[in-house]
Amino acid sequence: MGTSGEKSISPREIQAELALIDAARRDPGQFRVLYERYHERLYLFIWRRCSDENLCADLTQQVFLKALQKLDRYESRGLPFSAWLCRIALNEVNMYYRQSKRRRTIRLDQAQLPALVAETRQPFSAESTELIVKALQFLKPEEAELIRLRFFEEMPFREIGLIFGISENNAKVKLYRVLGKLKTWLTSWEDSK
Repeated sequence: MGTSGEKSISPREIQAELALIDAARRDPGQFRVLYERYHERLYLFIWRRCSDENLCADLTQQVFLKALQKLDRYESRGLPFSAWLCRIALNEVNMYYRQSKRRRTIRLDQAQLPALVAETRQPFSAESTELIVKALQFLKPEEAELIRLRFFEEMPFREIGLIFGISENNAKVKLYRVLGKLKTWLTSWEDSK
């Protein structure tokens, strides 16, 4: 499997990021460059996971504050800095939902649904799309997040692994298990008609 829009970052871009990170480590005022570079992407990442603009803005600021505080612990591992920020963001969003006991929000980009439908071996139709959206609501939060990161954020498995704190191969295995679960549900729902 591979989503067509999979993003990658060149070694040259990684080096440029590392230079910005090193500058911010030496002078926290330089963190502003990283903030401005990633603010919009991180805000959208969090927006897809919560339903309140104020909450989204607060969580985004909290992520950047934590990133600044933990910048000395950042290790590149050949992945973009944004993957590390997304890991912090996902932790913050999960902590918010655990503490508040509010219901999670799932925002899906309709343009990415065909790739997910194809992966479940369903014919692309309004009905199959509706069934998949319904099935996603029954997944555990971590399972839904795997689907979201791979199909809707179009992240490579290496970045997904970093966000979850697992290996690239483990990220693949977990995703394929979730897809298997979706396929089973969709087949049983189709058979029950």
